[in-house]
Amino acid sequence: MSNQTVLVINAGSSTVKYQLISPTDGTAIASGIVEKIGEDLGIIEHKFGGHAYTETLKIDDHGHGLRKVLELFEQYGPNLAEANVVAVGHRIVQGGSVFPKPTLVTDEVVEQIRELIPLAPLHNPGHVKGLEVARELFPDVPHVVVFDTSFFQTMPAESYTYALPKAVAEKFSIRRYGFHGTSHQFVSNLAAQTIGKPLEETDQIVLHIGSGASVSAIKNGKAVDTSMGLTPLEGLVMGTRTGDIDPAVVFHLYREGGYSIDEIDTMFNKQSGLKGLCGHNDFREVLGLIEEGNEDAKVALDVFVHRLLKYVGSYMGVLGGLPDTITFTAGVGENNAMVRADLIGRLAGFGIKLDPELNEVRSKEPRIISAPDSTVKVLVVPTNEELEISRQTLEFVK
Repeated sequence: MSNQTVLVINAGSSTVKYQLISPTDGTAIASGIVEKIGEDLGIIEHKFGGHAYTETLKIDDHGHGLRKVLELFEQYGPNLAEANVVAVGHRIVQGGSVFPKPTLVTDEVVEQIRELIPLAPLHNPGHVKGLEVARELFPDVPHVVVFDTSFFQTMPAESYTYALPKAVAEKFSIRRYGFHGTSHQFVSNLAAQTIGKPLEETDQIVLHIGSGASVSAIKNGKAVDTSMGLTPLEGLVMGTRTGDIDPAVVFHLYREGGYSIDEIDTMFNKQSGLKGLCGHNDFREVLGLIEEGNEDAKVALDVFVHRLLKYVGSYMGVLGGLPDTITFTAGVGENNAMVRADLIGRLAGFGIKLDPELNEVRSKEPRIISAPDSTVKVLVVPTNEELEISRQTLEFVK
């Protein structure tokens, strides 16, 4: 294997996802996931050469999981010693204001990421463990951290500032950071290529709609606003998250309902969104319920699309007019023609129209799905955060 490769690691609280990628041609040579770390029985799945290999065993911690991954590479391939791994790229959710771009991992950088744990208590602890173990297992190559938040460091103060007492906001680092940044960056680049314009000459609205969902406004190729805030809870209605909500609901539930702060946190992040509205957070199940005439599911979808509509409309204002592109990406955005048709149908007054046949096409390729006379080009662009991380990592080590 003469091509240079990058091993991309995304360590969560109880999972480790990984891909061995050739950044130059975009090929994922091997991939896998370690799940249920620390539970009674964990699962490791390793994919290479068109085959999937699965093992179930107790996985004590992230170190144990990553060592098992190395054994699977050795057992089933490819041989990492021959794969020309030039760097390990790590996805980190929260970089705060400290990390505006990819950074070489040092002891000091690991400590800074650890200090950001209060801003991302669900994600950054797993990232730190993954960093520590991966540096032990791969001591001879550089490790690079790529942050979800970096792409949004170009937002102006009017976009990222909350109207809190300034001293309080500064003391506790409270501002809007945005998330899914590697996805928004990858997709906006590819959207510009798809319509044949230089990125820096495009105004775009990118809709990353999966179980987590976010929207970005991109002016002349730079992010100027995004829907997620201090945490990924702000913004759109999501699979299990409320999205935007009157903050006084917290006080009301605390005072009148007797809920603790931790209970409200769990409710807003894990029991709300589509799941809270109709009992399901999987879009396929929600749409199945709608077909059966379930009113709660219909209301849930309407609430979801209405929130999307409000963000698209407001971001047209932020951009100062119609964008060049509105792009759908991530699981729901890429695969759900009904949601795309529902949203774009509500934008008909702006002259934005879909081609119904193009909208129904299923493909893994970037594509335009708008009608020829639409005032804005509507696209579907499959995201690939791991490829973006591998490219940024390779660019950095070069």
